[in-house]
Amino acid sequence: MKITKNKIITLTLIVIVLAAAFWYGGGAPGLQGWNVSQTPKDIISSYDGTVENKENTADLTDNDKKFETELKQDSESTIIPSGSDDSKKNDEDSETKVNNENNVNSDKKNDNTVGKEEKPKTDTQTGLSASEKIERAKKLAGGNSSVGVEEGSKSYSESQGMIIDSATGKDKYLTDPVPEGKPVPVEPQNATITDIERTCTISVRCDTILDNMDWLDKEKAELVPEDGVIFAKKTVTFYEGESVFNVLQREMKKAKIHMEFANTPIYNSVYIEGINNLYEFDCGELSGWMYKVNNWFPNYGCSRYQLKEGDVIEWVYTCNLGVDVGGFYSVGH
Repeated sequence: MKITKNKIITLTLIVIVLAAAFWYGGGAPGLQGWNVSQTPKDIISSYDGTVENKENTADLTDNDKKFETELKQDSESTIIPSGSDDSKKNDEDSETKVNNENNVNSDKKNDNTVGKEEKPKTDTQTGLSASEKIERAKKLAGGNSSVGVEEGSKSYSESQGMIIDSATGKDKYLTDPVPEGKPVPVEPQNATITDIERTCTISVRCDTILDNMDWLDKEKAELVPEDGVIFAKKTVTFYEGESVFNVLQREMKKAKIHMEFANTPIYNSVYIEGINNLYEFDCGELSGWMYKVNNWFPNYGCSRYQLKEGDVIEWVYTCNLGVDVGGFYSVGH
């Protein structure tokens, strides 16, 4: 075969074309036109939205980088940067929700107080100390003119077992000596109650309020009986060794009449705060409950007065520190 110049040129061109085709479109792995790409399943998203590769994050192809970009965009769309307008809006919405919940809780708390009766005022709210009350009562009663104001006898009281402190002139529970002929207090912890039955009479009334209705708490008006008698005079049974308080407590419970009391350790006695829902200070700042036995207002608490056969107990409501009922408010309640 005769090789001409034209054939050589043609053959050379064919070789060049085939080499170029092989170089730019060949099938050999690792050559310019080929690379093994990673699949999306090998890429994971971390909590902060970055993209990581399980095997090698340095060999990502253009397709992988595109996938990473899309994944970041998806993650960033669900995370609101701090300080952005949307973040502030969410913060405001959360604060509004919290404030609304607090207001609801506050309203509920206020609702719990509706209809509840306020506790009786304390002595500090009246502005008068115990000694000031007594001095005022004595002055209003004209000194010793009141039946309830009787000077105690130190010698008599000591002969009956009271221990009077010479420095204070009172016993350790701040009780003045009792008048001659009157029973001295018996401490509740020292009382011996037997099964021997005795009788006494007891009554509870608040007729002084009827003369001072303009002083009375308006909400308490319906609690005052028309004749002022809460518990009519009645002969009842008690056990030897019991006190005035024991009888009052038992009889009010039997009659289903409200009674509230408080222990006052400083006087070692019980103090009656309210009967029939009528409390101290309900009818003026000098009002409250007092008791007398055999027409005498003891200068010590009702739980320290030990009863005897035939005693007459009277519980009375005063609107003027005892002056309107023939006595005065004692230090020992």
